[in-house]
Amino acid sequence: MPAPDLRGLTPAIVTPFDDQGEVDFDGLISYVSWMKSIPGVVAIVLNSHAGEGSALTSEERADIVRTVKAEFADLHVVAGVIGDGTRLAAQEAERAAAGGADSLLIFPPPSATRFGFQPGSVQDRYKAVWAAAQLPMVAFQFPNVTKATFNLPLLLELCALDGVFALKDGARDMIRWDTEVPVLRENFPDLQILTCQDEFLLHTMWESDGALVGYGALIPELLVEELTKAKAHDYAAAKEVHDRMLPITKAVYHRTSHIESTPAMKLGLVERGILRSAHVRSPLMPLEPSARENIRAAMIAAGVDLGVPAQL
Repeated sequence: MPAPDLRGLTPAIVTPFDDQGEVDFDGLISYVSWMKSIPGVVAIVLNSHAGEGSALTSEERADIVRTVKAEFADLHVVAGVIGDGTRLAAQEAERAAAGGADSLLIFPPPSATRFGFQPGSVQDRYKAVWAAAQLPMVAFQFPNVTKATFNLPLLLELCALDGVFALKDGARDMIRWDTEVPVLRENFPDLQILTCQDEFLLHTMWESDGALVGYGALIPELLVEELTKAKAHDYAAAKEVHDRMLPITKAVYHRTSHIESTPAMKLGLVERGILRSAHVRSPLMPLEPSARENIRAAMIAAGVDLGVPAQL
């Protein structure tokens, strides 16, 4: 089958919940409709980290894919595959395919972040998912500080597997980025390399084919602008967008933990008038009371359109 084209922005979107913590499917459709209207958005990711995929039941993850594809048949949907065991991951991929997903984002097993991998286990995971779903796959490179990161020889093996057409690179190590990307390009000239390094977008967009990134869930229009200028190698123009976004980046990502980016983005989406509720599911927690106003002020400073009046 022909490889999908993700050479643009692919936001990993948040999952809207109502105030009781149930999936807000009407809100999801409205949110995706807005996202689809942004020029330069080429696809979306469902059930990822930003989408609280690990806090969703398997039935909810399948229903989210099915709902979005039923409403937006022409939108490319990447479904996150997050199950720990290989059999669970294959079943999850099969359900996503049945729901209409167009491709899959393959997460490392959650247990690997602490314990790492046995030789051959990562390859086995990808082969099992491919056999179950027969959908194009995006390999997911985890941060270098975890034991779930892939070394270069393993990356090269994964990129050679049937079905793998793209790499979502989130190593967050600029030495690895600068030295490994040329090797990947040499060995796999058709591989689509997609940055997901929210805090290092200016550096990594320069040599990326696109961006598959959670930050796009909140301000997709600014990320498209930065990506377009970075890929044109117009440093001054790309740096101007980067600097304009920096207050938002600080408010969303420069926090105690990267995990707080999802509740922060939900607060921002409420301020933009895109979501009705910023509810998150445990283990995520609501942010401090001042966070909403700080995020609002950052978006105003960046010139982002807001749809909600300031709280008095």
